[in-house]
Amino acid sequence: MARDTLTRDQIIRTAVELLDTDGLEGLNMRALGKQLGSAATAVYWHVKNKDDLVLLATDHVWGELKLCELDAADWRTTATSMATDLYEMLLRHPWLVQAFAAHVLYGENKARHDDHSLAMHETAGFTPDQADRAAAALFTYALGNAAGAAANASLTRKLDQDNANAEAQIQEAMSKAQEIAMRHPRLRARLDSPAANYAASPDESFEFGLQALLDGLQRQATA
Repeated sequence: MARDTLTRDQIIRTAVELLDTDGLEGLNMRALGKQLGSAATAVYWHVKNKDDLVLLATDHVWGELKLCELDAADWRTTATSMATDLYEMLLRHPWLVQAFAAHVLYGENKARHDDHSLAMHETAGFTPDQADRAAAALFTYALGNAAGAAANASLTRKLDQDNANAEAQIQEAMSKAQEIAMRHPRLRARLDSPAANYAASPDESFEFGLQALLDGLQRQATA
């Protein structure tokens, strides 16, 4: 694809697809050019470098998030919807967890969402300082819960790239972890449960924790 027919939007969408498949470490201009059917040099006419591309890809996926109607009388429903929407977006794009650890991320779509989150809390009666803390708490809660999906995605890529060696290492690590768990009664009792799986969590743990977090935020705002 020649540079005069290549568009920034095509590049960004293809970069997101590549990131979803290969993670942050799999994104480079050569791989992107190959995916686009174009020379890597043509990509540089539209984006400066990989860091710039990560910023653009991040802001693109942030545009997937819905901006709920603000309702002071039903703040918790709105907060639950926005936090769940953010969490599900992070699960669809687990490389974002990596990106937050390695990049300063910003963009118009992210700013619009962040501003709406603050407006949601202020509409519910939070002071600006309380709104800042509440919005940050919900964001970090969603991001932290998505870390397991990011770990699983990274592990899957490792297995795909070096199946025999990686699988043997993982099985050895899991066996050692189970040996240690057997020495602790509550961990031993859970070895056959879903919670024992790598990077897994009990069913509905995100929903449970989110409502507990909202309980605390609501008490803070009322106080």
